This record gives sequence, C-alpha cells and structure tokens, in this order.
Amino acid sequence: MTCLWAFWGIVENFHEGWHYGSLAKNLGLMVIQYMSPMLISMGLALIAIRWSRIGGGLYVLLGLLFSVFIFRTRSNLTLGVVMSWLPVTGGLVLIGALFWLGRRKRRQLGYAVAVGLPLLVVLIAGIGPAIQVAGRVDDGDREARLIEGNGVRLIWAPAGPGWERSTRGPTWEQARRRCLYLTEDGKSVAEEPQGIWRLPTVDEAVRCMSRHGRNCGGVWNAEKEHAAYDLPPDKESPLWDTTSPVIYWWTDSEKDDGRAYRIVYDGGVWSSPKTLRMGSLGFRAVKPAP
Repeated sequence: MTCLWAFWGIVENFHEGWHYGSLAKNLGLMVIQYMSPMLISMGLALIAIRWSRIGGGLYVLLGLLFSVFIFRTRSNLTLGVVMSWLPVTGGLVLIGALFWLGRRKRRQLGYAVAVGLPLLVVLIAGIGPAIQVAGRVDDGDREARLIEGNGVRLIWAPAGPGWERSTRGPTWEQARRRCLYLTEDGKSVAEEPQGIWRLPTVDEAVRCMSRHGRNCGGVWNAEKEHAAYDLPPDKESPLWDTTSPVIYWWTDSEKDDGRAYRIVYDGGVWSSPKTLRMGSLGFRAVKPAP
C-alpha cells in the first residue's frame, strides 16, 4: 500500500506539481501534497510492526474514514466508483485485519521493508519525470503567439483574462463566455460581446501541441476519440506556462450536451462534464491569424 502511494505521489508531483520557480517551494509542495499519503502509510506500517494490534486498528479506522470521505465527496456514486476505490479503502481494512490477527516476526526486517521499498519506488519512478521537467523549454514570453503548421494557423491569447496563469477553474460555459468578451489585444474584457476570440477546437489544440520548439505532428481521430503524435508533447512554451499550476485546457469541442473535451499538456484528451471546475483546469483563447 505504501509503495502504491509512493508511485502515485512521485508521478503526480512531476505531472501536475513542480511548477514553482523556487526549489524550496517545489520540495515543500512535493512533501505536503504528493508524498504525504506515502509518509502516513509508512508511519502506520511502522506502528503496526511495533504494536500490531494498535497499528491494525488504525489501519481499519483509516480505511473506514477514507471510504466515508471518498463516497460522500462523489456527486454521482455508482458501482463503478465504489469498485474503483475498493482496492484502496478495502485494502486498508484488510491490512489492518492481517496485522491484528497475525504475529510479527523479524521486526527489523519489517522496518527495512516498510521504509526501503517505498523509497526505492520513489527513486525509480521519479528519475524519468524529474529529467523531463528539468529539460523543459520556457522562453518566458507570455504575449500573444502565432502558432502555424500541421494544418493550422492561429494566434493564441497573451497572459491575462484570455489565458490565466493561475485559475479557480472556470466551467466550460464560463470559459466560452470570457472568450466572447475579450478585446482585440486579448488583455481585457469588454462590456459587450466582441466575437473575436474563442476556445480552440480539440483538433486545433492537438495539431498545435509542441515540444522543444517543434510541432509534435498531432492528429485527432474524432471517431476513436484519440490523439496521436509523432513527438510526445510537453508543458513548454509557446503554448504552456511552466510556472502555472494549470495543466488542462478546455476546448470548444463537445462530446454531447453535457460533456466537452479538455486537453492536457502531454497531449491527452478527455471528455468531462461542462460544469467541471478544478484549479488545474483553465483555457487559452485563440483567433484566426491575419
């Protein structure tokens, strides 16, 4: 269980975290937000190895509390949601029962395994993403950018109301409305609709993805709802802001009446409820190039 959280934490840390310009802030975010589940799980394991029944009881209690939290925070509780979380919530209860009923042997080996294996997972799983993040290209230019090639020619909005560096997570409708009211330079919002800017379609977003200054050759297959690339995209300029927590953008393309597509910096495309709001979900407006 600790190794599971170790893998999740280090991968998510470099996927959606590690966006500050300060090393100290990045490390703080990593420990507090992404590695804390691993550390809590590791602490529980050490307690259970030392005091098996106390630790086993804590495991069961945590599993029950976590189950209540997960299920109460889901707006649409289905069998699929329950089954997807069961390995975690049920796993905690099972581990607690095993510690309660079992008898510890070779306690020192238990300590070494409980600490050593998760740290080994962090090291192995984190090397690749850390190298990728360290090699990202960011020219620091947050002005409007012309992106052309791979069948598209668009101007992407500058930093401002059409491209927020940090966001409280606009819904799809809110993002579309903001684009509609953007002024010509994309740096302010007019009182009346302007009709100059808009959200990019999912096909346009896929075709504009780049890495190290090269277009990634993205192609969107609408029938299969799949994006394919010659070169894997990354969170780099001129499209993305490496110092922003935003890793998803809304696109103008709808899956159906209630869902629209969003794209992540690595090129993945997902359909989500139009009412979805997340701090990591924003948008960047586009307009046709003259």
